[in-house]
Amino acid sequence: MLSLENLKEFTNKNQTRLENIIREYIQHLFLSSLYKIKGSEKLLFKGGTALKIIYGSPRFSEDLDFDGQNIYQSKAIDDLFIETISEIEKIGIEISFKEAKKTTGGYLGIIGYRLYDISEEMNLEISLRNGKKADYEMATIVNDYLPAYSIIHSPAERIVNGKIEALLDRGKPRDYYDIYFILRHPGLRRAINKNQLKMIEQNLNKTEVNFKRELSVLLPISHQMILKDFKKILTQEIKKYLPC
Repeated sequence: MLSLENLKEFTNKNQTRLENIIREYIQHLFLSSLYKIKGSEKLLFKGGTALKIIYGSPRFSEDLDFDGQNIYQSKAIDDLFIETISEIEKIGIEISFKEAKKTTGGYLGIIGYRLYDISEEMNLEISLRNGKKADYEMATIVNDYLPAYSIIHSPAERIVNGKIEALLDRGKPRDYYDIYFILRHPGLRRAINKNQLKMIEQNLNKTEVNFKRELSVLLPISHQMILKDFKKILTQEIKKYLPC
């Protein structure tokens, strides 16, 4: 287990809060342990945390999201997560499986953890996709917290489309920031088409959300300058890829 001094060093290095660093440490421990377990290949990592861990987004994320392929019973998912948590407990971290339930088309689990007087919960959300086997990709995750490990994740196009769906459905500030990151990432922006960009622009024009209030706690200090006029900055980024 990393010492408090180590975690504070990463806090300074990343210009963020200790809560973000501890949460990210738990996320890496969870993913590293999960993908060593038989059956975990049915869970394809995705979402905002995937953008950070796989593609290098500066935004700290709060949950772990997956596509579940041909895993029909909640108990099978529970067993994977319980075994994962048991592995994390072995290094001395206080962590527990607090809740699990089916959702419309998916599954929601909630874990709680406590480390160096920081106590938080984290959602584990799975979109269940039955039918033919889904495409997937593998990645080696090199990070500051623990030795490099391998994961299985949804293809970039599906991760991007999932973020677009989330934005159009709920329109949280973090969703708009993720689109900004995707548009500035050469390998990801190719997955967005012009019709999607037009819908995103329309939603952005109508929104009155406070970007700074939510995003300032999830971004390093050096990345917060754009939050002062984020709506204008994102609009300019979108227009780069739309016909005049």
